[in-house]
Amino acid sequence: MTLFPRPRHRKPKVLKNRAPSALGSPEVSAGVRGVAAGRDINGSALGANSRVTYVDKQFVTPSYTSVPWPLVVGKVPVLASAFQPRDGLRCAIDEARAHNQSVVLAIGNTETGQLFRSAAEARTSIQVVSGGGGVGKSQLAAAYAREAIRAGTDLVLWAPATDLQQILTLYAHAAFLVQAPGCTRGDIEANARAFIGWLAATDRRWLVVLDDITDPDEIEPWWPDSPRGTGWVMATTRLKDPRLTGGGRIRIDVDVYTPEEAVAYLTRRLTDEAKAHLVDEEAIGLARALGFLPLALGHAAAYMLRESTPCSAYLQQFTTRAAHLDELLPDWADTERYGRHITTALLLALDATDRDPLGPLARAALRLIAVLDPEGHPAGLWDTSSLTLYLTAHRVDRPPRRAVTWHWRRTALRPVTGDEARAALRLLDRYGLITYDDSAVGIRAVRIHALTARAVRETTPTDHDRAIADAAANALLEVWPDPDQTQRDLSAALRANTNELSTHARATLWTHDCRPVLFYAGRSLLSAHLNGTALAYWRDLAAECQRLLGNDHPDTLTARHNLAVAYQQSGRTSEAIELSEQVITDRERLLGDGHPKTLVSRANLAASYLHAGRTREATELSEQVVTDNEGVLGHGHPGTLTSRLNLAAAYQEAGRTSEAIELLKQVVTDSERVLGNDHPHTLAARAKLSFSYQQTGQIGEAIELSEQVAADRERILGNDHPDTLIVSIDLASSYQQAGRIHEAIALLEQSLAVHEQRQSEDYDTLQIREALAISYRQADRISESIELLEKVVTDSERILGDSHPHTLKARADLAISYRHGGRTTEAIDLLEQVVARNSDILGTDHPNFLMLKGSLATSYWQAGRPGEAIAIEENVADSCERVLGIDHPQTVSVRSNFAMSYHDVGRTSEAIHLMKQVAADRERLLGRDHPDTLDAHAGLAYLLDEG
Repeated sequence: MTLFPRPRHRKPKVLKNRAPSALGSPEVSAGVRGVAAGRDINGSALGANSRVTYVDKQFVTPSYTSVPWPLVVGKVPVLASAFQPRDGLRCAIDEARAHNQSVVLAIGNTETGQLFRSAAEARTSIQVVSGGGGVGKSQLAAAYAREAIRAGTDLVLWAPATDLQQILTLYAHAAFLVQAPGCTRGDIEANARAFIGWLAATDRRWLVVLDDITDPDEIEPWWPDSPRGTGWVMATTRLKDPRLTGGGRIRIDVDVYTPEEAVAYLTRRLTDEAKAHLVDEEAIGLARALGFLPLALGHAAAYMLRESTPCSAYLQQFTTRAAHLDELLPDWADTERYGRHITTALLLALDATDRDPLGPLARAALRLIAVLDPEGHPAGLWDTSSLTLYLTAHRVDRPPRRAVTWHWRRTALRPVTGDEARAALRLLDRYGLITYDDSAVGIRAVRIHALTARAVRETTPTDHDRAIADAAANALLEVWPDPDQTQRDLSAALRANTNELSTHARATLWTHDCRPVLFYAGRSLLSAHLNGTALAYWRDLAAECQRLLGNDHPDTLTARHNLAVAYQQSGRTSEAIELSEQVITDRERLLGDGHPKTLVSRANLAASYLHAGRTREATELSEQVVTDNEGVLGHGHPGTLTSRLNLAAAYQEAGRTSEAIELLKQVVTDSERVLGNDHPHTLAARAKLSFSYQQTGQIGEAIELSEQVAADRERILGNDHPDTLIVSIDLASSYQQAGRIHEAIALLEQSLAVHEQRQSEDYDTLQIREALAISYRQADRISESIELLEKVVTDSERILGDSHPHTLKARADLAISYRHGGRTTEAIDLLEQVVARNSDILGTDHPNFLMLKGSLATSYWQAGRPGEAIAIEENVADSCERVLGIDHPQTVSVRSNFAMSYHDVGRTSEAIHLMKQVAADRERLLGRDHPDTLDAHAGLAYLLDEG
């Protein structure tokens, strides 16, 4: 493998450089992957699935199919029974939209209404519907959304806006569905930006609803725009914040029903259920007592229907219940004016459910639902042992009717079944306290209005808090998928529910330790590659553990351990190493050298060493971890398999590829036996083995195995999962190494064309351009390579900054293309700058820094400066032998270039002696038929002929 090739007279064709990584620059790349994946106790991530490489990942264009328009993204709420059109409010909204000269939805008959004005008249229209809880904001937005769906609008997206991550997740999913230019494999934020760009550029008609905005600053960068006038944004919020207006956004204030609307609601709701006789002369009085609040009226109507109670009787019960409410709800609790109306209606409904045999279970279920995400949780949660045990504790089993009281003894309560739990949910749904989609198996089947949930929490006795928090936390763990990212939508919903539980039950989740569900949520963020969010999450959790539990508590160490993983996954390797070393010291002191958690931390430190280019330390530490794991956990334990996989990565990086292959074959066999063929660790081992085959020139084996892994990962994880992308990139590299460069160029050109349709630049676009430019250079299309790389450098400096590793790498690649194009002086000037800057960032012993110096030496040769070139090569050769070892492929390649340098200055005997050594080493290390071995023998023949 010739790392630093330079043009020479009569250079034999067999010595032409071959790229070590098919999609990377031969002078700059170091394509070694390191895998450290697994789980620590408490569900903590053991490390990031990543590739230890200086060259940024390249992209393979996904296969595009036609989009099945129209699309609905997110779950649009079902309209409430007897929904009131609220014509006056709708007129205000439509007038605001007309003022903005944008999308106009027809009122009433959508088939005859004009949905969109002409593009010439249009500009972005954003209405922010503002009002207190329970006034019907979401229902009004849902009515517009459903009218848009019926009218055939191309895209309707409904996003709960209380949590930014839910918005980004839905945006990213929409980007994939609409095949937005710039949609990558796995980066949620990048895909969300791609969707925003698509909305701004498309001629398709669209509606985006952002429901219940709680943080204007957080949402500010994510407002959609429609310069073409084909889209409309509708938002709901309880805030009266000026930050939500301006920039074309118009606020529409929503209040309670008018008296006429309130009475019309009650009349229609009861009439539709064939109970019009329940509407009497007190209907207006009841509506007034309920504050004309839509949510309170809904609770009241559900009660009256269920209990066949007329308006006058319900009003009397409501008035009596409200008079005693101060005992349960203090004055300060009603922050939105309507708390007492909701709470009174709630208590009346609960009084009614208590008369049902399932009443106690329903009340207990409602209290637990109130601490979870109002947007919904999976119905499967109620099949878990945690929730059925929780409900069992609230079952009331009465003695048989004929039993004599003084002879009756209380026996063990009969366990609640999943069917009984669901029956309790249906009872709550019938009284309008929750929304339960009994037919749904989805992740948001059980929902509750936020104001109802608040009323439930405020009327729940504090001595129930512990049992509720315990049951909810444990149930979430029971349904959490493992591996996490096999069901990403479910994982996102569970994270949202964990966040809500943590908000409402924070005090009860922290006692003598930190609840495992909090660790699972953080691990899920890492698995989802939400790097920024994950880093902030683990930083906060580690600080809270330290404050509440102390520095030496095991959970504090686990949180700090995972913070180090987050640092590593975010590319902050030095901070990851520093923190990992501290955690290891503390765990050795508190737990001992052989404790599994100590071994896990050492494994992650070894992975960080690999990222930092400290290969020898990484290999030695990985070998120690494998030995310790085999002794402590056993040969077949998943932790041992993971540690052996990491050791193979270290061997690969250290140039001990044959050892890596033998170890990986064992790991694949053991993983299939212990974990199964489809387990992510098994797939990771196969992918790593495929890459090792590629590095040893066994391209046929590499392609066959990569194709298998790619198919398996797409089947199990989906074609947009980051791990699926990684193996696809490796497969593309193998194709290119097999000489199919033109196919690689075609793929990259197609991908770049898709990305450049976006309105803004991003990191992914830069990487694809650079990959394509390198491929152009490999195909001898030098002018195109230079033109593209100059743009990459300019954009990288603007977007990422002068000192970002990608910016420095882009400059190095541009310098290499300059050299290939005969612009040697410019190449030298640029490479000297890059080498000087990288010495500060990478350090002078980093393998990639040594490769850069080798490229500079090659440029010196081309400029006719052999003395300076040989001085650098001697330094690089010494450093490679010291840092990487004499058998590392990079060291051997440096000696190969060194031999040609000796020949060029007339030191032929030394050149022949050194090339003989190179040929022997490559034959010993790679085999007689490896392409690099054949190159070395051809080079030796050339030197002997020249001599």
